[in-house]
This record gives sequence, C-alpha cells and structure tokens, in this order.
Amino acid sequence: MSEPRPDRHDASDPDDTFEEIVGEATQRDPDLAVIEAGSRTLRAHSGQPQGEAVPARPADPETDKALRAVEQELAGRWGETKLEPSVTRIAALMDVLGEPQRAYPSIHITGTNGKTSTARMIEALLNAFELRTGRYTSPHVQSITERISLDGSPIAAERFIETYEDIKPYVEMVDAQQPYRLSFFEVLTGMAYAAFADAPVDVAVVEVGMGGTWDATNVIDSTVAVVTPISLDHTDRLGTTPAEIAGEKSGIIKEGATVILAQQPVDAAQVMLKKAVEVDATVAREGMEFGVTSREIAVGGQLVTLRGLGGEYEEIFLPLYGAHQAHNAAVALAAVEAFFGIGAEQARSLDIDAIRKAFASVLSPGRLEVVRSSPTVVLDAAHNPAGAKAAADGISEAFSFSRLIGVVGTSDDKDVRGLLEAFEPIFAEIVVTQNSTPRAMDADALAAIAVEVFGDDRVQVEPRLDDALEAAITLAEEEDEYAGAGVLVTGSVITVGEARLLLGRG
Repeated sequence: MSEPRPDRHDASDPDDTFEEIVGEATQRDPDLAVIEAGSRTLRAHSGQPQGEAVPARPADPETDKALRAVEQELAGRWGETKLEPSVTRIAALMDVLGEPQRAYPSIHITGTNGKTSTARMIEALLNAFELRTGRYTSPHVQSITERISLDGSPIAAERFIETYEDIKPYVEMVDAQQPYRLSFFEVLTGMAYAAFADAPVDVAVVEVGMGGTWDATNVIDSTVAVVTPISLDHTDRLGTTPAEIAGEKSGIIKEGATVILAQQPVDAAQVMLKKAVEVDATVAREGMEFGVTSREIAVGGQLVTLRGLGGEYEEIFLPLYGAHQAHNAAVALAAVEAFFGIGAEQARSLDIDAIRKAFASVLSPGRLEVVRSSPTVVLDAAHNPAGAKAAADGISEAFSFSRLIGVVGTSDDKDVRGLLEAFEPIFAEIVVTQNSTPRAMDADALAAIAVEVFGDDRVQVEPRLDDALEAAITLAEEEDEYAGAGVLVTGSVITVGEARLLLGRG
C-alpha cells in the first residue's frame, strides 16, 4: 500500500481509512469499492505479502515437530491416487464447518496441464488490484504448506498447524458418520476453505486435484470456471479420450458462470461448449475472444502482448519460459477480467501498469526453473506427454544448449513411453532414476523403456537421485566449459521437488 498523502486522515484509524478508500475506489469501479476498501484496510495493518514461493522447513524445532506430526496424520489417510468418486464426505465436512467455502467468491481451475502456473498468475493479478487472495493448488513441490497460500505466500507453518487442529474434531465427526474416512486431499481442501474464510480473503483461486465433477474442491459455486489445455492423463480414472476427460472436468462449470476456455482438442471443446449451453454459462475461447497476440524471447523470460476480453495489453514481461506460459498468461488475464465483469458487463480494460507489475512478479517453481549455473540445471515438473512436449519446446526456444542431459524419474502410473518420446529429440543422453515415494517407477523398469526410445548407448541408470544429478552434471561438464551443455531434471513434481532440495533451493 502506498504512503498516505498529507491531506488524508490518520491511517491508523481503520474506519477513516475504510471510508477514504471507498471514496477513491468508487470513482474507479463502484461494484468493487467496498470489497477493495476492506482489503486495503487489512493490508494497512498486516503488511504486504512476502511472495515466498517455496518455504523451507520451520526454523523453530517445536514448530517443525508439530508440522511433521500433522503431515504424519494426513499421510495416514487415503492418498491422492486412491479415490472414491463422490463429494459426499467433503460436503458433510463443509456442513459441520458452517460452509466456509461460501464466505467468498472463487475462480475454479481445471484442465490437464498448466493449472498451477495459471493459478499463480491469476493470484498475482488479483493482488495487483488490492484484493486479498487465497490460493489452493496441488501437488506441492517441497512443502505441504505451499498448497494453501494467502496473498501470494504459502500459509505459515504455525497457521497450517492451527487450521488443522481447528478442523480436526469436525473431520473426526464426519469420519465416524461415513463409510470411508475423509482422504488426505479432502482434509486439505477443508483446511484451505476454512483458512480462506478465517483470513478472510476477498477471492479464492482453487485448482482441482483431479477431474472436476467429483473432485473434492467442487463444493464451491464459482462465477468463473477456467479450463486449461486437456490431454490424456489419469486415464484409468477420468477417461481414455480428451472428450471423456472433458466430460468429467466440465463438472466445475456452474449455472450462469463464465467459462475461460484455453485452446483444446476439438472433441474436448465440444463437450465443454455443450455443458456451458446446458447451464446457461458464458464462454470465452482462446483464439476467439482472447489470446496471445505476439511474443518474443527476452532475458529471463519473454515479452508478450495479450488480447483480453476488454482490449489489448502490450509489452508485458513474463519471467517464465515457453509458449505454453504465454498461453497460460492469456487464460489468467481473461479469467480476472471475467471476474471483474469485463467483456460481458463492462467494455473497458484493466490498468496496464497493474497488469505489467503483476505478471512481472509471477513465480512458478519447478516449471522450467533454473536452479544452478555452470552447468545450467533446469527443473520442470512435466509428468505426461503433453507437458513434456511443452517443456521440450520451451527449453529449445529459450536456451542454446550445445548438449542437454536429461535426469528423469517418473511415477509408475504415467504414460512413461510417451513422455520419453517427447524428450528424445532434445536429450543427448538420459540418466534414469527414481524419487523416494512408493509411487515412483523403479529405475530399472524405467531404463528398459528408455533404452527402447533412446538406444542403449544414451541411457545411464542411477537409482538414487543424488547420484543421478551428479552423473548428469559430470556428463554436462565433459564438454569444454564454454560449450554450453545443460541438465534438465523432469518426469514428476516429486522428482523435481527432491532435486530442488538436493541442489540447495529448499
């Protein structure tokens, strides 16, 4: 918040501050005056968000111990890959908690790839317009607290623990009444919605865990539904074609909402449009009502011009690599415009300076993230063929590596061959490995597929991730130090998170 002008009343008086901000905001947008005034008054007393992307473990030993205890209790529940397709349990939890998810408006995000990056961009844009935000995303890169963010920063460990303890009695009450206990993801979703109501936030940005219709997050009635690109993933649960997957994901589209639809396969788009007609929702399509007008490579990212629902936004610096991130930015901008009623209710553009500032601040850990130089080591959490193709295109465009070494560790339930085939053209050699979770694909099994894709002479096996990183860096350093070899660590969010810690970014 800017320093108060001399002609203002004492900013220490919340009532005076609120009234002044209402007056100013009314001149700009009457519909948002009161909500923005309340938000900015809170900011005057709570300080600006720090914007920490990936928190370290708590420095205080007792807090760290308490957080580990919560993590252990959550880990004892059904994991995120074991699902009973129903919102019955989460709805029961919301009921006993007093429906916290109805205390604020929300933007709901589904799709296959790009959800978390898009959520982070939406959050940054809303923050730029002085709205207090809550963001719920999954999975986390390193710390479970990343999943619940307030005003752009992961929730403090102490607050995460308090939120869990606050809702724990109600969770146990619902557990006792249901055939199955609440899952890990359902409890976290309940925690997020409760934390947002308690903050309080002006708007929640919520990413589905998987699917849409029966996803635990789908107890909100969002005015804006965002659908990022749909491709094949979780086919055993969501369907084996883009159309089938779109049918499940379309469940987040509520009556009268605005749907922001990224570029989609034709059959997936048809399903989404049909659902929108059924519930009388308005649809804005990338490439039609909004999109990327131009983009060029820039130092540390890219410079883009975006066409939004309310006009064109020029010369926006985005500190992320890859065409896919430019498209995510266009989707995020349209979502925020729709939230503000631009396009349908108002014919105006958002403030370009605020837009530029917001996008320039965006961080997306583990998405073509550079974590080391000499040699350059890049992390990307691609875990399916479409994500791998986007990462391969992005790294080829943004980096001039003379030789690229891949470090790949995947989960056992993914299209591993498709992922490897997407990376084959850009990897000179590949070091296959595995992360520390039970879901990890065995390194030898992964190597067998890699040999079929790359050939025996381009594949090295190092079951331990630390050994794999060391081997890849050694291979990159075999060239002359000025030759420009690099390393890309990919295959799983978990692999990327563990590599981030090993490389000193935790």
